[in-house]
Amino acid sequence: MSPTIVILLTAFLGFLVVAGAGLAIAGANTAQSRTMKRAQSIIARTTTAETKRGGRGPGTAQEQRRKQMLKTLRDQDKQQRRITLSIGARMQAAGLGDNIRNFWIASGILGVVVFIFALAAQQALWVAIILSLAGGLGLPRWVVGFIAKRRTAKFTQTFPDAMDIIVRGIKSGLPVHDCLRVIAQESPEPLGGEFKRMVENVGMGLSMDQALEKMFERMPTAEVRFFGIVLAIQQKTGGNLAEALGNLSSVVRARKLMREKIKALSGEAVASAFIIGSMPPAVVTMITVISPLYMLPMFQDPRGQVMLGAGCCWMALGIFVMRHMINFKI
Repeated sequence: MSPTIVILLTAFLGFLVVAGAGLAIAGANTAQSRTMKRAQSIIARTTTAETKRGGRGPGTAQEQRRKQMLKTLRDQDKQQRRITLSIGARMQAAGLGDNIRNFWIASGILGVVVFIFALAAQQALWVAIILSLAGGLGLPRWVVGFIAKRRTAKFTQTFPDAMDIIVRGIKSGLPVHDCLRVIAQESPEPLGGEFKRMVENVGMGLSMDQALEKMFERMPTAEVRFFGIVLAIQQKTGGNLAEALGNLSSVVRARKLMREKIKALSGEAVASAFIIGSMPPAVVTMITVISPLYMLPMFQDPRGQVMLGAGCCWMALGIFVMRHMINFKI
């Protein structure tokens, strides 16, 4: 392999891992906590207003249901904050199991390979160390986060169908556990697999709340959270479960429709951000291929290496900012 190609691949890998680290950091802070805070504030304002009006006393069933919902939202919001940045939770959401030891071993091997590759490309020691840390810590997290996001999106897309199955089953006289078993057997992955694990946990002696909590740890989505809240409130206060789940299915479908509408409206901004972010590495690659000697000092001279490092940091910061500008969450 020629030195020019080695240098080119090293530069591209460095940009990729730095950008991956930026995307991983940016994607870690989802809008689910903000959604729960808005829901908590709405419930709290409604409760306070009705108490002041005196129309309903604090001892009514509706008031108790609101208080229970607010308490459940707060508890699950704390749980969401605890597991959002956990690599074990991300691996479970990606369907890769919970063996964190294998993840760190693979990350260490990747970091060593990137370090050796950077030294073979005659890069400075500090450059090799930075690339090794970025490749061992940033790139694996980005890959796991990407797989988890794609699997979560597929789960969310088919989740309203599961609610419809439960509603039809309850209306026809089936118990909730049998409806969950039907979902586990008939639904595609990952929806069927997650419900299958929940049914197995219930069969092993766990309560429905505990099984839903474990399901939320594996698939930390707002839809699973709402499903758990509906079942928990129905068990404690009673009510028409079929109607509640039917309303939940309608809400989830409306969220999906709004998400697709926002995606269509923000498509131009996403395309602009992609073009702006890809122009610097594309220009560097083109000049390196056309005139390798012209770009060679940028990779070999210490001043050029400092400029490249600063450029990668600014690119990562720009990607981080643009992602937050165009990342609309429902």
